Amino acid sequence: AMTARLRRGTAEEVAKARAGDATRAALGPRGMLNIGLRAGPYGASSDDANGGLSLAALEAAPHGIDLGALAPCLPDRLRTESKRIVLAPAMMLADIARLEQVWVDAAREPADTLSLIGRRSLRSNNSWMHNSERLARGARRCTLYMHSSDAVARGLTDGAMVSVVSRVGDVVVELETTDDIMPGVVSLPHGWGHDRPGVQMRVARAHGGVSINDLTDDQRVDDLSGNAAFSGTRVTVVAVRVAPVA
Repeated sequence: AMTARLRRGTAEEVAKARAGDATRAALGPRGMLNIGLRAGPYGASSDDANGGLSLAALEAAPHGIDLGALAPCLPDRLRTESKRIVLAPAMMLADIARLEQVWVDAAREPADTLSLIGRRSLRSNNSWMHNSERLARGARRCTLYMHSSDAVARGLTDGAMVSVVSRVGDVVVELETTDDIMPGVVSLPHGWGHDRPGVQMRVARAHGGVSINDLTDDQRVDDLSGNAAFSGTRVTVVAVRVAPVA
């Protein structure tokens, strides 16, 4: 990607990019790894009498190399003037008033509005784990957590199919009632939605689930950090109405 950007630059930048491509191609992965090892803190410039760490040294020691005791790096790596970790930066303290106002504004929203957050489970920390037959066994994990009191207020029951609607989209998912989640909050797991065209994971496609990204509001941004706000999406949840059989 970097090379592609450079090739749109000046003639000198293009020449440098092409030279870099040629060098990397000549070295290959092993050569680049060897350079990285030798240029590191334990490499050729270290005090090691044997010449320092290298790819050859690693391959000659199949049981590993003891690099000695860990060396302390604090406070040298701290970039603060005090050389101390600042737990309450001024910019974060100044943002508390805005954060408090968020709760005030939330209280004024319609009573049926809920706050959507994500979650991960032990056997599906990442989406690739959904393609393992062993890990995919057992109860369905792509469910919407909702506090039992919120379910009762909406006439919803555990195991029912519900429609979750945000400003940007909606999904249909199985409801799982639990008192382990805060009232007013619902939760969908991260990393599902494998039944889309082009997904080439056989096991995962059989347990597709729904993607929380289809509900994430692209216009919600954390004011302080500028990051996308993935948690706290405002949603409503209603029962899926099944049409009677004619």
